[in-house]
Amino acid sequence: MNRYAIVVTWSDEDGAWIAEAPDLEPCAAHGPTPEAAVAELRVAMEAWLDVARENGLPIPPPRYRPGIAAAE
Repeated sequence: MNRYAIVVTWSDEDGAWIAEAPDLEPCAAHGPTPEAAVAELRVAMEAWLDVARENGLPIPPPRYRPGIAAAE
């Protein structure tokens, strides 16, 4: 599970940090801090993978690699 990319962004609409695992759509979590959002996402990722395994669904390989935005 450690090899899946995690993207963390602030959501004004939700008033919270959102952590997502793009390779495991839809798999996301939120928290009051980036660290809390990532901790919650790790729980969600484990659950996502457990359900996929239990139902004989394919486990996607880690593919998503976020780019680095250049500062203007």
